[in-house]
Amino acid sequence: MTDTQRIVVVGGGMVAHRFTEALRARDGEGRYSVTVLAEEPRAPYDRVALTTYFTGRHPEDLELGDRALWDDPLVRLERDALVETVDRVAKVVTDRHGREYPYDHLVLATGSYAWTPPTEGAHLPGVFVYRTIDDVAALRTYVEHRAAELGRPVRGAVIGGGLLGLEAAGALQELGATSTVVQAGDRLMNLQVDEGGGHALQRLIESLGVTVRCDTKTRAIKPDRAGRAGRLLFEGGGEQLADVVIFATGVRPRDELARSAGLAMGERGGVVVDDTCLTDDPDVSAIGEVACIQGACIGLIAPGNAMAEITVDRLLGGDSTFPGADTAAKLKLLGVDVASFGDAFATTPGALELVYADPVAGVYKKLVLTDDARTLLGGILVGDASAYASLRPMVGSELGGDPGGWLLPEGSVERPNVELPDEASVCSCNNVTAGAIRCAVTDEGCTDLAGVKACTKAGTSCGSCLPLVKKIVGAELEKSGIEISNALCEHIDMSRAQLFSAVQVSELRTFSEIIERFGTGRGCDLCKPVIGSILATLYNEHVLAADRAALQDTNDRVMANMQKDGTYSVVPRVPGGEILPEHLILIGQIAKDYGLYTKITGGQRIDLFGARLEQLPSIWTRLVEAGMESGHAYGKSLRTVKSCVGSTWCRYGVQDSVGLAIALELRYRGLRSPHKIKLGVSGCARECAEARGKDVGVIATDNGWNIYVGGNGGFTPRHAQLLVEDVDDDAVFRIIDRYLMLYVRTADRLQRTAPWQEEYEGGLDAIREVVVNDSLGICDDLDAHMVRHIDSYEDEWAAVLKDPERLRQFSSFVNAPDEPDPSLAYVEERGQRRPATQAERDGGAVLIAPAVLEVRS
Repeated sequence: MTDTQRIVVVGGGMVAHRFTEALRARDGEGRYSVTVLAEEPRAPYDRVALTTYFTGRHPEDLELGDRALWDDPLVRLERDALVETVDRVAKVVTDRHGREYPYDHLVLATGSYAWTPPTEGAHLPGVFVYRTIDDVAALRTYVEHRAAELGRPVRGAVIGGGLLGLEAAGALQELGATSTVVQAGDRLMNLQVDEGGGHALQRLIESLGVTVRCDTKTRAIKPDRAGRAGRLLFEGGGEQLADVVIFATGVRPRDELARSAGLAMGERGGVVVDDTCLTDDPDVSAIGEVACIQGACIGLIAPGNAMAEITVDRLLGGDSTFPGADTAAKLKLLGVDVASFGDAFATTPGALELVYADPVAGVYKKLVLTDDARTLLGGILVGDASAYASLRPMVGSELGGDPGGWLLPEGSVERPNVELPDEASVCSCNNVTAGAIRCAVTDEGCTDLAGVKACTKAGTSCGSCLPLVKKIVGAELEKSGIEISNALCEHIDMSRAQLFSAVQVSELRTFSEIIERFGTGRGCDLCKPVIGSILATLYNEHVLAADRAALQDTNDRVMANMQKDGTYSVVPRVPGGEILPEHLILIGQIAKDYGLYTKITGGQRIDLFGARLEQLPSIWTRLVEAGMESGHAYGKSLRTVKSCVGSTWCRYGVQDSVGLAIALELRYRGLRSPHKIKLGVSGCARECAEARGKDVGVIATDNGWNIYVGGNGGFTPRHAQLLVEDVDDDAVFRIIDRYLMLYVRTADRLQRTAPWQEEYEGGLDAIREVVVNDSLGICDDLDAHMVRHIDSYEDEWAAVLKDPERLRQFSSFVNAPDEPDPSLAYVEERGQRRPATQAERDGGAVLIAPAVLEVRS
């Protein structure tokens, strides 16, 4: 035994990679060195993405993780190192080249092999399995050569209609071959979907040009005249011509090495391990498909990754145990969404099944519920799996409301609209009902939004209800036969989107030029902030530049949020929620020096409340000098990008959510928009960052990222809807760039992303066509606009601190700029100060005066 313990990992697959990556990430003290012995002549790669090899990708493109892992001095990767023997007494393994590798702890991650049933002709040329890069490379070469020889498309057949079989059928299509799937069972993917789901899946697969034969067992593969695969013979009669045949009939654990080493075997194969992934030898662990854990070998990557993380945790002194296999799966097969989770087959006593089927649209959805129809037990989704990310984490929980709403097509769930009953509350701030708004139009003669606001006070507080108020007003005007104006206000006879385009085309840069060209009068509190926002978006110049300060709302004018007592909050940016210890210490010291109330927000940053106007520059001087910047909590712009810890720390994370969140926040910081924008990034389907409640949500998958859009909190909450799935990092940036720019250009004043998506002509499908497929031919322009924004970004507070002229406005009193407002008073609560209520002032409570002592840089 040496100071650095020697770990030898036998196997170079996805689970071996996860183990190695996790150990190096968590073993900060360097207690262990790792040697990975891979059978294949390459580094670990993504087997799940094998089919993409046929779309022009190279083997290197499928490599997992950061290649720098293999440059770590405590990591050694040996390729082409098939291990043949394990000497558990000497604690040495030997590969086929005779090389020996001593170990202190051995991890078996030998995975599984593609099983081929005993079938006549299974070893003919032209018969393949679908398991490794070498397998698919050989398949591609064979199909291309046969197609050239035959002068026609190759006829392909896949034996097995499970997950792997449909993947193989997709591979044949990518190669230009025809394909027939031969399934012995009564439906496709019989381990994941029920009869209804199987039939729906079959219709979808057949509509894509794949022939499906269920209830058909293959008896033999007969050769052609050249001795190659030529046709399939079926039990009970019948045959199928086939130039190439792929077996996709399941996998079996690669347990021969463990068996020869004398380790305990499962009844159906696999190395028996306990819930800590240890075999009956305390110095040997087994993880992934070779491990027989809780009585079964599990052929899914998620449980294998969990075993890898548990083994690492145990080696480092933790107490993790295997929680049971999560067999939930969400896949895209031949472009068809399929998902299965929980008790999908309703085996729980008394379980109810709620089913929605649309054969025309090719959709089948089922929820399995407890006998009271309240608690979710599982489900199956075919054709539309957009609800999977939300439903899967809710297994075992009450769904709330009508469960049927989860099965209806995306966007069709009942939402507040212009048909709200009169008694429905529209503006909760001012207790204004839908009926009161309608009366303002029909009885009081209000013909525009401004008139209704003045009459009812709806939308005059937080403003979150304004889009709904506008819809109700528009509907009532239409019923009355009154022409509906989309004018921004009485001074600008255009909508915000029209004004944006007009300013962009005319290249005007000041409010006076815009009002002279496109408006009348001197402007108002409606059009001034809109024009200020448009100018900031188009040219990314400071909000207080030139004549723009007068256009801004109160908060933008002083770059801080005004609070109820007239003081302000200070909110530095904390990208992705990641913060340095020295910045935490600085924030705490500033709070102590200025007597500020501190609160950690839902957006993963820290708010400091109670700063007086004259204190803002000195506070921000300290923050800026320490490398921090404005968090734009005051602006109609990007607020935060919330993230979980993702694969950086979490044993369930499949992607680096923190890294992506930080990159997104730094990319879109300062982007002015019709309303505030929030993003979220979750590192796995557990969705800890609540990304589907954000304007843009990014959720990690094993294959990349899913992007959801249009999630809003506030007055009318919305769940974000799926825009694209399984895209890489570059595509994430490109698609979100275009989505945000399209929203900024075309949304109405104070309109959030959810109602904008609903009102956009053609809805989300049309938006997807624009930002993904460039249906309008404007993506180059959207991309260029975002590049200009990123390149011209400047921290607003850093710029103000350099400008003595702008700093003059930060004083409470012109004749006594450093004197605190004497009307401010506070009481102590839970160790911090808060504004005193009027009752506390009148009742003689012990009041704390604002601090006079300043700590200045």
